[in-house]
Amino acid sequence: MASKNFKVSPKASLPFKTANKEKRERLHVRRKKVRDSDKRDIRFRRRREEDKDPRLREARVKENVPLTLERKRMWDNVDNDAGDELGLSIDMARLKRQRLEGEITEVISDPDPIDQDDDRDSMIESGTDDETDEKAKPGIRSGTRTATERATSPSQSIASTILDLSSEALVARFPALFSSDPHPIPKILITTSLNSTLHHEARLLTSLFPYSVYIPRSAHHHSHKYSIREIASFASNRHYTALLVMKEDQKKPTGLTFVHLPSGPSFTFSISNWIEGKRLPGHGNPTDHIPELILNNFRTPLGSLTAHMFRLVFPPQPEFQGRQVVTLHNQRDYIFVRRHRYLFREKRASEKNVVGIDGKEMEDVQGIKAGLQELGPRFTMKLRRIDKGIQRGSGQEWEWKGGMEKVRTKFQL
Repeated sequence: MASKNFKVSPKASLPFKTANKEKRERLHVRRKKVRDSDKRDIRFRRRREEDKDPRLREARVKENVPLTLERKRMWDNVDNDAGDELGLSIDMARLKRQRLEGEITEVISDPDPIDQDDDRDSMIESGTDDETDEKAKPGIRSGTRTATERATSPSQSIASTILDLSSEALVARFPALFSSDPHPIPKILITTSLNSTLHHEARLLTSLFPYSVYIPRSAHHHSHKYSIREIASFASNRHYTALLVMKEDQKKPTGLTFVHLPSGPSFTFSISNWIEGKRLPGHGNPTDHIPELILNNFRTPLGSLTAHMFRLVFPPQPEFQGRQVVTLHNQRDYIFVRRHRYLFREKRASEKNVVGIDGKEMEDVQGIKAGLQELGPRFTMKLRRIDKGIQRGSGQEWEWKGGMEKVRTKFQL
């Protein structure tokens, strides 16, 4: 039997087997204390070393990056001309960067093709074909990064969406969303499905989308039940630019359809985790000021199309005196909708300075902190379908299918 001064190794199992349950419990507790003590000693020793040499801390923070699904994200390898495919996962920013780099490389490598042919001797070559293949092989391997190498690259999950990266084919496919003419001030009609009880939730959307009005959809037994196409025609004749239809299941919001008037396209989303503002802890009350709009992480052609649709339902000129901001953050094909009121204040002595993506302090905002107060409503959306026209019968440009999530490291938006 082990003595009282016996020290159990933190990596080893119990040194012996015993049938007594209480003794096994005491041994497990002692082993856990020893393991925690060793970890604490290592952590304090590392802190003392990093206080003497801050470069050790920077190197550790740079290498210890969590290997999340976003950092392991895979992209489809396609040609440059295939950037308009909605079903492909293509990084629009990377595709445009590759095009620019290819044009620069062609200009630098081939300034004058005639002079290069004159200087080259066909009988004397600088190397054999085997040497050329050996030189080309490392280049191919270097172009493929492992999951660990992708994890150590800067995070793109908080990158703002650049709306100018849409391809020409995508612009030609959806001229209503990518029109070069200045878009009119949005005027939105909000309604619900038939026999709906979501009148309070629909009125909350009128405070989220500026210049919007809610009209209840009649479902009386003796009244005419207008279809979505008839409502869209009614709204177009009265100069509405968008139609929002909220769907319901068991008296909870489950779907939201955005119809771009007068003739589409239509975007159908599913809704989950609906929480109105008054149920949020420490919430604020929204005002009638036009909010700012932040679109994050819409990187594919389908994401760019969705971001342009959201851009058209918010006025282009926000009212900054209201200090309200609406954030649409895309992460793993889920769009998180949040509305906050911000306030800039001086940093307290116990607070740290603002740091960037690389973990270093930002020089321009030292001594400044931003306070946020959520206003609500808070909900999560997921894109399910894009119709060419007003309703499903007009045909689908894109539709979500269950097999799309089989590869967990590939996303659509």
